[in-house]
Amino acid sequence: MTPPADPGAALPLLPPRDPSGHKGVFGTVAVVGGSASGGRRMVGAPALAALGALRGGAGLVRLVTPRPVLNAALVIAPSATGVSLPVDGGGAIIAHEGAGVLDGVLADADCLVIGPGLGMDDGARALALRAVQQETTPVVVDADAISALSRVPELWRDFRAPAVLTPHPGEFRRMAEPLRISADPTTPDGRLGGAERMAQRLGCIVVLKGAGTVVSDGHRSWVCERGHACLATAGTGDVLAGLIGAIVAQFVPRPDPTVSALPESLRARVPPDPRRPLSLSDAACLGVQAHAIAGERWADSRRSEAGLLAAELADLLPEALSSLRSR
Repeated sequence: MTPPADPGAALPLLPPRDPSGHKGVFGTVAVVGGSASGGRRMVGAPALAALGALRGGAGLVRLVTPRPVLNAALVIAPSATGVSLPVDGGGAIIAHEGAGVLDGVLADADCLVIGPGLGMDDGARALALRAVQQETTPVVVDADAISALSRVPELWRDFRAPAVLTPHPGEFRRMAEPLRISADPTTPDGRLGGAERMAQRLGCIVVLKGAGTVVSDGHRSWVCERGHACLATAGTGDVLAGLIGAIVAQFVPRPDPTVSALPESLRARVPPDPRRPLSLSDAACLGVQAHAIAGERWADSRRSEAGLLAAELADLLPEALSSLRSR
């Protein structure tokens, strides 16, 4: 049964930032993406996700891309730092070497964003799978990482990370087929029911993008009523992935293995961290809402229906986020 969706439900307030804090306390987001194989280069997508994370308030952002495209990505997002993924002579990510790089990145990140422009080669699939097999770092699974994971047999057996999955309708269909989920991601009922069932199947948060973006944890669903058609352009989804990653890195607690090992009755007695009061679902909803508000404000300021650049959208995020703190 599809859970009731309450588009008018009040979102949680975005927590205030510590006025005496420094970049080390506002979270580190690692963005894994970009491609240099198959005769094409994907540079902008991970850089735009990095801009979304920076404009979303993350203290530090690391761009993790194939070596041939790293410098170009850092030109677009110079406030990020870079980590290169080793590639073979054709530019494809070397799976076993890339896995070692990813493990190092995960150890130092408060949230991982994986997928923007990542490509579909074997190395990309290996990195995406490794990201969702670990259990200690929250992950935003976006774009090519979703498509790559849709080719993993019985994915639900390996999917253990605390994760937010951000498919557009085409990516949703690719993931739904091997999960045996039958739902039309272009109709209101199909979007709600499909997002719920995918969230239940994988044990994650699903953000099904589009007009009326649906956020579901498998039990509760929320539909965004904000937004504008100008958002339907290349790169805006990358910005959203980075933005959600920034909110997670700042305000969602990382899983604590020592607490997870306790009996449920004892886990309930562990006090929440007041500095990190949001759930993954809260972070996803707030990111979607801020992203939608920023799109509306661009359209209003330009008096235009189209022509938004994703980097311009990222620049509008701080003001949109502020409106969710003071509402």
